[in-house]
Formats: sequence, C-alpha cells, structure tokens
Amino acid sequence: MTDVARLSQGQDVVISATRPVPGREHELAIAAKGLVGGLAGTAVRLAVVGGAASLTLPGDPGTTVVDGPDFPPEFRPIALACNEQFEVVRGSDDVDWVYLSPPAMLEPGVRTGQYRLGRDELLVDDDGASHLSMEDFAVALVDEVERPRYRQSRFTVGY
Repeated sequence: MTDVARLSQGQDVVISATRPVPGREHELAIAAKGLVGGLAGTAVRLAVVGGAASLTLPGDPGTTVVDGPDFPPEFRPIALACNEQFEVVRGSDDVDWVYLSPPAMLEPGVRTGQYRLGRDELLVDDDGASHLSMEDFAVALVDEVERPRYRQSRFTVGY
C-alpha cells in the first residue's frame, strides 16, 4: 500500500489491467486490496480492467455469467478471482474507482472506435454473441479515463 501511495503521487489515474498465471488467481484480490488501500483518501482515480464473470446474463438478472449453463469450467478459477477483485474494489468508498468488465470474447481485431456501453448485464449483439476487439476495448477504457461517466461503479462494453 505504501508503494502504491508513493508511486501514485502527482498522478491523475492508476490503471490496473493484470492477469495472474494459472494457479495464482487469488493474487487479483490481493493486488486490488493494495491498490485501494494505497489510493484511499487521495484524488487519484483507479481504473480496473476486470472480468465479465459477475455480469448477469441477458434476460436473466438472477444468473451471472460464471453461473450460466455454457460457462467453460476451465475458466472458472480466473472468473471467481475476478469476482473477488470486483468485490474488493466495489467495497472501497474512499477511492474514486471504475471497474471495466469485458465482453465474453475479447480478441485482437480492428479498431473501429465503435462500441456500446452497459452496466451490469453482459452485452450481446443481434446474434447473441458477446464480443469486442481488444483495440476497441482499449478505446473504451481510455475514453472513460479521459471523460469519466462512471464513478464508483462498473460498466461493460461490446458491439
């Protein structure tokens, strides 16, 4: 925490976009605790790129992505770790934070500069697919950092 406080002095924003190696997924929540602890009470904004697992399925507000029938079991450890990370960030009242949840499929592609915004429900296109290029995901993150719309809340993006 003291390193976060020291290194963030004079900064406008700290962006956290990390993924631990398999088997060390628990480190996401640990890192989130260090970030919110180090930024507590400061004017430095925290932007966290998290996971989609805690989003709800379209048309089923009682079921999260990770608990959906089609969720791949091999991704469950990282999904649950992202949920813990989100809970840590969401529980910090004394930090100006935003949490960006990706779509279900985030792959390299073309930067179009076009995307849709959502809150707590997985965004899908007309065919039911949830996707976005990494390039447009990065644009959405930078757009939020430069022109904040979401404060102490989560948002998601998709085509």
